[in-house]
Amino acid sequence: MNPIGLLIEFKDGKVKNANFGMATAAKGPDQQLHALVVDASATEAKAAMEAFGVGHIVNISTGCSTWDPATQAAAVVAAMQQFEITSLIGLTSPASRELLPRIAALLDAPLIMDCIEIDLDGHRVKTSQYSGKTIATIALFGSHFIYGMRANVVDSLAEPVESEVVDFAFNMDPDTAYRVIGTRTDGSGGQYLAESDIIISGGRGLKNAENFKMLFNCAKHLDAAVGASRVAVDNGWVPYTMQVGQTGVKVNPKVYIAVGISGSVQHFAGMKTAKTIIAINTDANAAIMANCDYYAVGDLFDILPELEKALAAMKR
Repeated sequence: MNPIGLLIEFKDGKVKNANFGMATAAKGPDQQLHALVVDASATEAKAAMEAFGVGHIVNISTGCSTWDPATQAAAVVAAMQQFEITSLIGLTSPASRELLPRIAALLDAPLIMDCIEIDLDGHRVKTSQYSGKTIATIALFGSHFIYGMRANVVDSLAEPVESEVVDFAFNMDPDTAYRVIGTRTDGSGGQYLAESDIIISGGRGLKNAENFKMLFNCAKHLDAAVGASRVAVDNGWVPYTMQVGQTGVKVNPKVYIAVGISGSVQHFAGMKTAKTIIAINTDANAAIMANCDYYAVGDLFDILPELEKALAAMKR
């Protein structure tokens, strides 16, 4: 059996749902899945991941009281060596963008982020290139292989097994450790865009930051994340972490609602793989209208309040 490592991510103490699709993508007749849990709850990981075919939970403890990517990356490498894991998959998320390159550097291994398809036996991946105009197939060579998978590209499929938890303690050489002085957020809050099933995004048509409240009001009834076009970010209406597009976050939700967004090539590159695209725009000839499944031609300032009322009524 070929041991495959899955770098498990948590939010608010719970395993992220995006990990389940990652496990499904990694499953195969000759694959033995190992969930690598770093300084988090192995009990929670066992309960969540064994339902999706993960038979081994590696409980990695570093002793770090705060977030320390250098130590955590070194701990993952040590665990991979201990359990003879040569292929590691993580999510293409802010946390993994910090950890996976460090792990690849320590192993002198190839790394491909934002994979939409992974062939673990052939060491080949597919990822979008040139603003999403083409799909590239990339072959990896080496003794170890590191992959960052785009969230939600593979639907999770339950395959329950009984998993075992193995503890793995790691202590970093104090001469090579470094200290994280502090962390901060931009205050955007909410769900991470790339891992959301439903996204409602706003663009130039919203006119100012205050009007984004209408999107948040609708989103709360849908358990959705709120995104934005580059124009909205460049104008300072919302933080960069909310930007969807070629130079922002690439998303793959079940439903993407574009409100007041013209639909430039750069924006479309970041959300074209959404299962269903819905547009609201006053311009029937806007580019987004030709690239969506459903659309409404009208004033968003008339439509959004009515949409929120309808969504609220459905929850009563």
